[in-house]
Amino acid sequence: QVQLVESGGGLVQAGGSLRLSCAASGSIFSINTMGWYRQAPGKQRELVATITVGGTTNYADSVKGRFTISRVNAKKMLSLQMNSLKPEDTAVYFCNAVRYPVDWGQGTQVTVSS
Repeated sequence: QVQLVESGGGLVQAGGSLRLSCAASGSIFSINTMGWYRQAPGKQRELVATITVGGTTNYADSVKGRFTISRVNAKKMLSLQMNSLKPEDTAVYFCNAVRYPVDWGQGTQVTVSS
């Protein structure tokens, strides 16, 4: 079984920064394009950023220029550096493989106050 564990969320003021981390068992980080997702209360889960095995990244327009996704395959770790946070970034953040997702983890809560 593959288990995804997200961490690093918390309460931060608008304009502040957080760094999220994602770890998992198995070889998921070495063989798949990985992504960060977020879901706010009453809204559908959305894809925020992706990174290929080779390191090519893509971002949703809403976070472009503010968030940076990265990966260290040897450590089975996926990260999301979040700068210039806005209240609309408030959500539960999840990680997963994009094309071949596994069971979702619990996510980590990010709350941005105005």
